[in-house]
Amino acid sequence: MPVRSQTPSPKLRLRPPSEAATPAEARARLNEWIAERGLKATRQRDLIVDTFFSSTGHLSVDELLSKVQDRDENIGAATVYRTMKILADSGLASPRHFEDGQTRYEAAIGRHHHDHLICTSCHAIIEFENERIEELQDMVARQHGFVVTRHKLELYGLCKACQARQQKR
Repeated sequence: MPVRSQTPSPKLRLRPPSEAATPAEARARLNEWIAERGLKATRQRDLIVDTFFSSTGHLSVDELLSKVQDRDENIGAATVYRTMKILADSGLASPRHFEDGQTRYEAAIGRHHHDHLICTSCHAIIEFENERIEELQDMVARQHGFVVTRHKLELYGLCKACQARQQKR
């Protein structure tokens, strides 16, 4: 799903997609990870990596497969699944499990922590940062003597476009 751009409020900053790693950077880091494990680099994997890191948003394997097959129709779903597992295992991609039932992947390198607004109607995913939310989470954790090692925040509801469509009915 594409990241929607909206005018951010002073405390809310939407994530620009331009901060993600380039395909060449991702491929170099993956090749280093693969070599350390005695695996071999393949042309198909490189094509999948290039396609994934050239895309924005949160891709399912089926969406990525479609994009990959536009470039090489001989690459199958199993190769894309295996490559995405390697990208996740290497820390280059993050699997996300939103309510649509599909695992979606987003680039994990060259990105800062962010949270998500997910439209339950059109399934648009909007990334955002909010320092006040982060501070409140830290404060709550401290109050409970808890050390946060990672977290995710997903807010589900209706985007502006879907709200407008519902009001027209």
